[in-house]
Amino acid sequence: MGRTKFYSVAVMLRQASAFLLVLLAGVLLLEIIFATASGYLNIKFWDVARIVFAKLFGINDSIGHLDEVALAAVWEVRLPRVLTAALVGSGLAVSGAVFQAILLNPLADPYTLGISAGAAFGASLALVFNTALIGIWTVPIFAFGGAAATLAAVIYLTASSGDYTSGNLILSGIIVAAILSAGVSLLKFLADEQVSIIIFWLMGSFASKTWGEVVLAATAVIFGVAVCFFFSRDLNLLALGGRAAGSLGVSPRRISLVLLITASLVASVCVSVSGIIGFVGLLIPHIVRFLTGPDNRRLIPVSALLGACLLLFADTVIRTALPNEIPIGVVTALIGGPVFCYIYRKRQAGSLG
Repeated sequence: MGRTKFYSVAVMLRQASAFLLVLLAGVLLLEIIFATASGYLNIKFWDVARIVFAKLFGINDSIGHLDEVALAAVWEVRLPRVLTAALVGSGLAVSGAVFQAILLNPLADPYTLGISAGAAFGASLALVFNTALIGIWTVPIFAFGGAAATLAAVIYLTASSGDYTSGNLILSGIIVAAILSAGVSLLKFLADEQVSIIIFWLMGSFASKTWGEVVLAATAVIFGVAVCFFFSRDLNLLALGGRAAGSLGVSPRRISLVLLITASLVASVCVSVSGIIGFVGLLIPHIVRFLTGPDNRRLIPVSALLGACLLLFADTVIRTALPNEIPIGVVTALIGGPVFCYIYRKRQAGSLG
C-alpha cells in the first residue's frame, strides 16, 4: 500500500513538473515578445515577430516596408537586452540550485564562494585604469577573469584539506571574498571621478547589451544547464552523504568538483555581462522546491525557466514602467530580501510546529 502511494505521488510530481515546464516556456516566449515590443517607441507584437523571423532566416524583403527606427530598436537595442536578462536569470537560478545541493546549505547562492567579489574586483580594475584593450569586451572579460581566478583560489585553499566539504568551501569563499572586497574598496578610493562608474556597474544593469554578450551568455548558460541536468541524479545521491553516495557508485569528490566548477563558471559569465544581481540564485530554487519538490531532475530545468521569467519581468518593469531606470541589482535586492525573509520565517514556523 505504501509503495503504491509513493509511486502515485512520484507520477503526480512528474506530470506537474512537465506541465510547469510547458507553462513557463510559453510565459517566457510571451514575455520576450512583450518586452521587445514595449518601451518609449511602441511596436506592434506582430511586427516584432515578423522582424525576428525575417532576421533569423534572412528574409529581409518581408520587413522592408517597416520603419528603420523600429527595426533598429527591435533587433539592435531591445532584443539583445531582453535575451541577456532571460539568460542571466536562468544561469543564476540554476547555479543557486546546484550550490545549495552541493553545500547542503539553503542559504547558498552563486556568490557564496566569492564569485561576485572576484568579478567586482576584475571589473573595477578595468574601470579604474580605463583600459580598452579589447574595446567593449574589456570590462566583461576582466570581470570573468576575476571570478575565475577567485574560483581557482577557493578550490586551491579547499584542496589543501583534501575534502570538498560544505564548511571548507564556504570558509575558503569567505576568506577570499573578504580580501577581494577590501581590494574593491581600495580601487574605489583610487578611482576618484570614476568611482560612480564602478558603483553603477556593481549595482547591475542590462542596458546597452550587444549580440556578442548574448552569444557569450547563451553559450555558458546552455552548456552549464545541460551539464548540471546530466548530473542531477548524482546530485540527488550526494544529499545522502558521501559514504552512502559512494556505495551507490557515485564519486562525491569528482561530482562535487565538476558541478562546483560548472555552476561557478556559469555564474561568473552571468556576472561579467550584467554586474552584480543578487537574490535570484538564492530565492528561485526555494520557490521551485515548493512546486516540484527537492528532486534536482525537476528542480534544475524548472529553476532555469522560472529564473529567466522573473528576471526578465523585473527588467521590463524597470525599463518601461518607471520614470527613471533603476539598476536591476537594487530592485532584486529590495524585492528578494523581504520575500526570502518571509519564506525563511515560514519554514522556521513549520519546523517548530
